Order: sequence, then C-alpha cells, then structure tokens
Amino acid sequence: KFDSGTGWPSFTRALPGVELRTHTDYHIGYARTEMRSEVADSHLGHIFPDGPRDKGGMRHCANSASLRFIPVDKMEKEGFVELRRALFPNYVAHRQHMEM
Repeated sequence: KFDSGTGWPSFTRALPGVELRTHTDYHIGYARTEMRSEVADSHLGHIFPDGPRDKGGMRHCANSASLRFIPVDKMEKEGFVELRRALFPNYVAHRQHMEM
C-alpha cells in the first residue's frame, strides 16, 4: 500500500497468487484498466501506469468497499493462514501462555 495522493486505497501490485480479470477502456480519454475478481467477477477498482517506478510503476486503485483489512495476528483465525504465509513469511505468532 502507498499514498498515491488520490484519496483511494492504492497498491503497487495484486496479492501473491491472486488472479485478476482486467479490461481496458478509453471512455475517459485515456487508458483505464478495470480490475475484477476472478471468482465473483465483481468490480474491484482500476489499474493505472502511474505508480512508484521503483515498485513496477503500476497503481492498483482499489474501491474501499472491495477491501477487508485483517490484522496479521488475526489472519489464521479468519481463514487466511496461507495468505499470511505468502505475505509475511517470517511472521511468528506471539502467544501468551497462562500459568495454572
């Protein structure tokens, strides 16, 4: 995630292992590539070629309604352990043990 100055949640790439459907149109006078869910075919936002050059140059501009933020320490409980491993391979859960 990065601050693109647009007010939209902006990312330099899709999540690892996530396939997006894309469709480019020129209805607003320049190329605008829509990103859609591969599974549900729902609109997720747009991809523009004006992102940080050192990160590949793309800006994935996501609609906030299409996002669900889950703290890294809650990802396993929410069913996202594989994604957590892909995104944070060095993550070690800090578990508190209660003494009896």
